[in-house]
Amino acid sequence: MKIAFTSTGTTWDSMIDPRFGRTENILLFDEETKELTVVSNDDIKNEAHGAGTATAQKIFDLSPDVLITGNGPGETAEKALKNMKMQICVGANDMTVFQAYDLYKGGKLKVL
Repeated sequence: MKIAFTSTGTTWDSMIDPRFGRTENILLFDEETKELTVVSNDDIKNEAHGAGTATAQKIFDLSPDVLITGNGPGETAEKALKNMKMQICVGANDMTVFQAYDLYKGGKLKVL
């Protein structure tokens, strides 16, 4: 299973980025290979509109089974993501990527 996280940094100890569309990075963890991949989201910084949709496209390209984020995507991005048949978990504010992963594994994050 592949799990994507919105993140302010590039490691397990980085904080979950509460923003979906303007997240600094997307971390992708492959549970099978135990590989953590960093995908920069820097190109979204200067987008006046459509940051959520552009980030949703990146998530689509990564094709994770689960997305873990802070506040969650906006309405348009959420619709696009739900078409991907992935589980979207929100409420991972004020915690590290590893803490969010641990809560997800324990079934303690809110699922949209």
